[in-house]
Amino acid sequence: MKKTSIVCTLLVAAAATAFAQDPVKVAPNQVKVVLENDYVRVLSWTENPGDKTPMHEHPALVSVSFSDGKTRFTLPDGKTRETTSKAGQATWSGPEKHASENLATARGQVIQVELKQKPAAAQTQLAAAEDSVAVDPKHYKVEFQNDRVRVLRIHYGPNEKSVMHAHPASLAVFMSETHGKFTFPDGTSVPADRKAGDVQWTDAGKHMPENVGTKPFEVILVELR
Repeated sequence: MKKTSIVCTLLVAAAATAFAQDPVKVAPNQVKVVLENDYVRVLSWTENPGDKTPMHEHPALVSVSFSDGKTRFTLPDGKTRETTSKAGQATWSGPEKHASENLATARGQVIQVELKQKPAAAQTQLAAAEDSVAVDPKHYKVEFQNDRVRVLRIHYGPNEKSVMHAHPASLAVFMSETHGKFTFPDGTSVPADRKAGDVQWTDAGKHMPENVGTKPFEVILVELR
């Protein structure tokens, strides 16, 4: 009975440690889950100057900044490093455990796309003739890529239209207000109106986007590999 009690105590302690490492649990006033599925968990961070976040853990992720930022990270061994970011910047981070402090002088917002499992291989294979960057380099440019993601910066001027192309499973982060339209291979179309800071998951597929608004828009697209 005594041995059972010790085992139960250890399991509870382990569960508590895992619970404490989730940023959503340790900093609920700063971070919220805005989307989650089998492949990604998307977090929205909003921090005031001087905000501190206790020790927490992330898998590999893509961060998209909506404001200039400066952050001090403290690692489990006590070492620290400071990083800066610019509004509109997309960056890659490997898995890490750290505490953080916002050193910026203004309120900041960041969207983080945490990666889970990879999609099925069939979802990620695109022919060159379907690749948005190859067929429409005016609107689609590669920010960076690795073995887990390809991150695109998408920019459309007023009333500009693309051509039919394909994307693997992907997560869109809308950097500005967007009034768009998607037309699919069967000829059907749907409106795509979004606000700055919105996110949208899309399974692998083909479409032809169009800006039906009078202002340009910009999107960061995280394609999974």
